[in-house]
Amino acid sequence: MKILAIDTSNQVMSVAVIENQVIIGEITTNIKGNHSERLMPAIDQLMKEVHWQPNQLDRIAVAKGPGSYTGLRIGVTIAKTLAWTLNKELTGISSLKVLAGNCQESTDLIVPLMDARRGNIYTGLYQWQGTELQQIEPDTHISASEWAKFLASRFKTETIQLVGSDWSLHEATFRAEFGERVRIASAQNQLPRGSVLGLLATTAEPVDPHTFIPDYLKLAEAEENWRLAHPDQLEESYVEKI
Repeated sequence: MKILAIDTSNQVMSVAVIENQVIIGEITTNIKGNHSERLMPAIDQLMKEVHWQPNQLDRIAVAKGPGSYTGLRIGVTIAKTLAWTLNKELTGISSLKVLAGNCQESTDLIVPLMDARRGNIYTGLYQWQGTELQQIEPDTHISASEWAKFLASRFKTETIQLVGSDWSLHEATFRAEFGERVRIASAQNQLPRGSVLGLLATTAEPVDPHTFIPDYLKLAEAEENWRLAHPDQLEESYVEKI
């Protein structure tokens, strides 16, 4: 199976091509830039370098969120468009699961996290069990302190591993609950990688490209404000109102 994997869920942009669970090529950058301008040229460059034609692909995989609203829309829109126009399978993988997937050698409970401002994070709980990455707690948008307290109340002796480029913003919060039972993923594992996304997508169930949408976990601030101002119109589309 040949897979094109796309992750633009945050500042990092990563695309990769996988064939039968072998990483054939990958382009990953961690710079501030416009994904809408850079993503398609990166895909085109990578496909040319590995001598693949678009019609040879079997599946398109995309990081479905949470993350940057703009970044997610760009990646998901391009993935859906490619899947539909090429008549290929589409799969969406949690952006947090992609981060947890970096830590395959770890026996710890893995806490992927992304800063969501005002002391909040996007996070979840995963653990590698053999060659399978298991989700222990669902992905969520929550305050870092509340999440740390919840995990500490449930896991009394286990060690947790923080992964994600925003870990340093919330390390103290987790150490207040777990003490020395907090570990930090190595620097090379802190960024999401398209190759990890592609490998995880190998066994994922395909989705309908027409109905697939990003998993934001939280409404955009503008939409939250609109809902507060229009409580009698919540059944209507916010997008239509702007």
